[in-house]
Amino acid sequence: MSRVGKIARRSFLIGSAAIVGGVAFGIYTVRKPAPNPLQAGAGEAALNPFVFIDQNGVTLIAPRAEMGQGVHTTWAALIAEELDVALEDVRVLHGPPAKAYYNSAMLAEALPGKAYSQSDFMHALGSALGGVGKLMNMQVTGGSSSMRDGFTRMREAGASARETLKLAAAARLGVAADRLKTENGAVIAPDGTAIPYAELAEAAAGIEPPSVKLRPASEWKYLGRSQPRIDMVGKVTGTAPFGIDTRVPGMKFATVRINPAFAGMRSYDDSAARSMSGVEKVIDLGTGIAVVASNTWLAMQAANAVEIDWEPATFPGETAEIFETIAAALDGDANSTMRDDGDADVIPEGATELSAEYRLPYLAHAPMEPQNATALYTGDALEVWSGNQAPLFVQQHCADAVGLEPEAVTLHTTFMGGGFGRRGELDFSVYAARVAQAMPGTPVQVTWSREEDMTHDFYRPGAVARFRGAVQDGKAVLMDGQIAAQSCVTQAMGRWLGFAPGGPDKGHVSGAFDQPYAIPNYRIRGYLAEMDLPVGFWRSVGASFNGFFHDTFLDEMAVAAGRDPLEFRLELMRGEHAPSAACLEAVRDMSGWTGKTPEGIGRGVGFCHSFGTPVATVIEVARRDGRIAMTRAWIAGDVGQALDPGTVEAQLIGGMIYGLSAACFGEITFSGGAVEQQNFPDYDGLRLHNTPETQVRILETQPHLTGVGEPGTPPSMPALGNALFDLTGKRARRLPLMHDFDLLS
Repeated sequence: MSRVGKIARRSFLIGSAAIVGGVAFGIYTVRKPAPNPLQAGAGEAALNPFVFIDQNGVTLIAPRAEMGQGVHTTWAALIAEELDVALEDVRVLHGPPAKAYYNSAMLAEALPGKAYSQSDFMHALGSALGGVGKLMNMQVTGGSSSMRDGFTRMREAGASARETLKLAAAARLGVAADRLKTENGAVIAPDGTAIPYAELAEAAAGIEPPSVKLRPASEWKYLGRSQPRIDMVGKVTGTAPFGIDTRVPGMKFATVRINPAFAGMRSYDDSAARSMSGVEKVIDLGTGIAVVASNTWLAMQAANAVEIDWEPATFPGETAEIFETIAAALDGDANSTMRDDGDADVIPEGATELSAEYRLPYLAHAPMEPQNATALYTGDALEVWSGNQAPLFVQQHCADAVGLEPEAVTLHTTFMGGGFGRRGELDFSVYAARVAQAMPGTPVQVTWSREEDMTHDFYRPGAVARFRGAVQDGKAVLMDGQIAAQSCVTQAMGRWLGFAPGGPDKGHVSGAFDQPYAIPNYRIRGYLAEMDLPVGFWRSVGASFNGFFHDTFLDEMAVAAGRDPLEFRLELMRGEHAPSAACLEAVRDMSGWTGKTPEGIGRGVGFCHSFGTPVATVIEVARRDGRIAMTRAWIAGDVGQALDPGTVEAQLIGGMIYGLSAACFGEITFSGGAVEQQNFPDYDGLRLHNTPETQVRILETQPHLTGVGEPGTPPSMPALGNALFDLTGKRARRLPLMHDFDLLS
């Protein structure tokens, strides 16, 4: 491999050097080093899988996808902190598909039990379990895990590179390495002589890296402070390479048109499309067609001109029938009972019983950049450009689609214009590979129309919940929740790995069973609805619906108990989990919460513990010209350690807005087995004029670093619903709210 500039244009090569720096060594298979996917040429050094140095400087090979969440900037800061280079001098490239880049944190979520009460031993066990991700090819960006994954690994990678460069300088100068220091990308000799890292790269490549000791937080220059985004200039100037921006010499353009009922085709007539000037080919994909043309717009017009006789859906075709199937699951056996404290079958004598049923719709991911990928097939090799969240899975499935070995597939992971879990799927890359195979020797970019993107998602499942509870003497004494939906985990893991995990589905009830409330009789059961309707991971996954169910019912319990809703929660929480209680206290203080609101104003509180992070939200609503507007919001979250406070704040606000958009307007409905929503006019989101002015407080009292990309979403929805109840006296038990409230849109 030659210069880094060429890496960006072509590909990484898979080498055989052992991983150093970011992975612990050991005797077990999951701890054996994976191959370093970087190979250094003359004058270059691939000191570990994450740090590449050549004559142009230092490059971070980042295996986590940049979707706007700032992961590349913070990972670069982790490297820069130990390597003694300026953050602005670190270039970042996305890593190739490689076991070296497995996510060491994601599988920890599979451990049983409640995350908020996880002991240090269980935390350590979760870290150890992360090694299994290497065996499962879990090079995945998701689960709010990127910082937990990279926090130690990247600092070790930077420190390992630093000490190796010092050894190379010591050999050149004939002085002991401990007499040298590093600063601004150079090794400094006792006499002040500075040797740039680039001059030491080739010598360093042959040195066995030493053991390293990480610097204490007191010496950090970048971490713990807000940093300018390293991708900011490229994105504001339009030069950042998103998938849809890919251009390869000789490239043709294509689109797909797939059965809207998620089935196959009986027949099709493409004569009208083939007669259009500039249309080159119509390809039978089995479940639909692809059209290759001289430009994307023409391809889309031609695809719409193809007459197709579709096979019908294999799941209930109407929304009402789908929800009947989901609700019927509640009458069957529970898949899980992840929490069962006390006796939830018996209402305590003298207690007031209450119950409620809730219903939430299917939701699309709806990223701003529609699905797309570019591919070049040459017969014995395949090259793919796609914005994706799971490179090893994409590489494997693209290889399978065209009959090649994975090693014959070169994958370039680009920036993404939003992901939210959708780009963890494989379909858009695989379709591009199949289209390219039908056009050998010709690079083809396959871009979905917005309508195809909206109607062929892997949706956040619709869900139905029945909650029953009891209050006595102003306190919650019983909560019994039953939650029914399709399983995201079963479907997504089946698509990734070819098999679905058995046993209780923890993710299905996350955001409900694992909440830090000391309710003596507390049971949460999950029921899985079986349907072929495609579902997948949507921002905050199970907590996206369970946060609404659980916290709305808590609010109903507070009202039944005659208590202030925020103080009601606090009383249940203080002795159970102090960091969570502190988040509620923070939004109470920030918002000036008194439990009383003036006429025309409503306030609601929401709370959810997800991905290791407690987040509390208060939403204020007000009547404005006969409609209801969200005016202000306050968010507090405890992330353990805020590596970049600006990014944490942005993620909490972004997560809230994503959740509020869904709460107000998000809904996927079905007719004849097909999705009815086609584009943003009928799948709206918040705009500037109806987004609340927001204040954020970041807490850092938890003992371990936690996730931040998703936890802002779940509490936003119940907070808004509870605020509407405070304003109108009408309880929100279904979403989207636009059906029951006159919201400002």
